[in-house]
Amino acid sequence: MGAWPELRTERLVLRGWTPEDRVALAAVNSDKRVMEFIGDPMTRGQSDEMADRIEAKFAQQGFGFWAVEVAGIAPFVGFVGLNAPTFDAPFMPAVEIGWRLGADFWGEGYASEAARRALDYGFYVALLDEIVAFTTVRNVRSRRVMERIGMTHDPRDDFDHPAVPVGSPLRPHVLYRIAEAAVGGHARQALRADGAM
Repeated sequence: MGAWPELRTERLVLRGWTPEDRVALAAVNSDKRVMEFIGDPMTRGQSDEMADRIEAKFAQQGFGFWAVEVAGIAPFVGFVGLNAPTFDAPFMPAVEIGWRLGADFWGEGYASEAARRALDYGFYVALLDEIVAFTTVRNVRSRRVMERIGMTHDPRDDFDHPAVPVGSPLRPHVLYRIAEAAVGGHARQALRADGAM
């Protein structure tokens, strides 16, 4: 997986995927706590298909979802990164930032820490002008991460996710945005240190 740039933060390593990650990813994707605002827990086969898509999309897009490890503590805690979604919505086309971490690693600030580095990559390597994030209205935990990393919410952008069935409480979604100008000036220097620029 040499094509994946490795990014580091004070505590985390954002890296390419290994075959061993798939077992840990399947555990994350089958956890009802993790999937509460996403959908039904995944089978191992569905989780492996997701991993296949993640790896393929990085090659296509030049960015994607990194596997995240806590250096010296946990070899895999979930994933964080960037993606170009393909569903139809008023704000499309767009690039989103997203994350999914195992419930045992919630509350440590890992999602925010990794997401900030992924934003840096999106703006200063992928040269994106804007990055969005979205989640179901009730997903307060993810919304707090979006706010911590500097994203802003305008209720006029909110939408019903077309991939979620009509009538589902998960269908109403909020949209958050962030532009390159909002990211701290440390970003370029950090990415050069990682070798990503």
